[in-house]
Amino acid sequence: MQFNFYKFQGTGNDFIMIDDRLRTFPIDETVINAWCDRKFGIGADGLILLQNEEGYDFRMVYFNADGKESTMCGNGGRCIAAFAKFLKIPLTQQQFVAIDGPHDFIFNGDMVQLKMKDVAQIQHLDDAYVMDTGSPHYVVFGRDIAAMELVEKARKIRYNDKFKAVGINVNFTEKINNQYFIRTYERGVEDETLSCGTGTVATALSWALKEGLADGKIALITQGGKLNVHFKQNNGQFSDIWLEGAAVFVFEGTCAIINKI
Repeated sequence: MQFNFYKFQGTGNDFIMIDDRLRTFPIDETVINAWCDRKFGIGADGLILLQNEEGYDFRMVYFNADGKESTMCGNGGRCIAAFAKFLKIPLTQQQFVAIDGPHDFIFNGDMVQLKMKDVAQIQHLDDAYVMDTGSPHYVVFGRDIAAMELVEKARKIRYNDKFKAVGINVNFTEKINNQYFIRTYERGVEDETLSCGTGTVATALSWALKEGLADGKIALITQGGKLNVHFKQNNGQFSDIWLEGAAVFVFEGTCAIINKI
């Protein structure tokens, strides 16, 4: 059986998008893992199903590259909004629902603004912040992060006794000449990705706490491009959080249901 697919990317975070409004795509971990494989499949950081959902423009169902359904993906959320527009779906609500609840979205050319969940609980460790921005994140302030062996360092955190059961995404960040830089290791991909939306949000909020910013906008430079995070803060609790960046169609094709070799 063959299925149509579409590739979208948001600052280098790339996704296989499936129009699953008829609910015909086989949700199978081995199939999704095979499709996301960069050598034997289509290749992507994850796969996203667009499904009908009463009361919303659509539902987003997100799977990591390992084939397992996962928590919210910020860049994936921006890309699925662009995908819905590409499909010419009537977007009367400007809102979809995902695993962590509803998300508003706004288009501005190739840029998509996505409203993220409020963040009320943030744990401050000696050199890091831990929070859930739709997915769990660990944010470390570092130095010379462009040159570091990120995967090795990140795996020590992702697989330590505290986090290994559920897993956690790990972000390293630093400020150079008033610019904020970030690199992210994503669980489920188990590698560095060029960008991570929920990780960028977590990192922006960490900088807001570190620098005492009540509200405003922080622009972060990822390996795949720039993302903006808008927010309001009240005593360490964040609301009205928006993730903004490009969401771009790459190509489309058809693929059979394949199993990974």
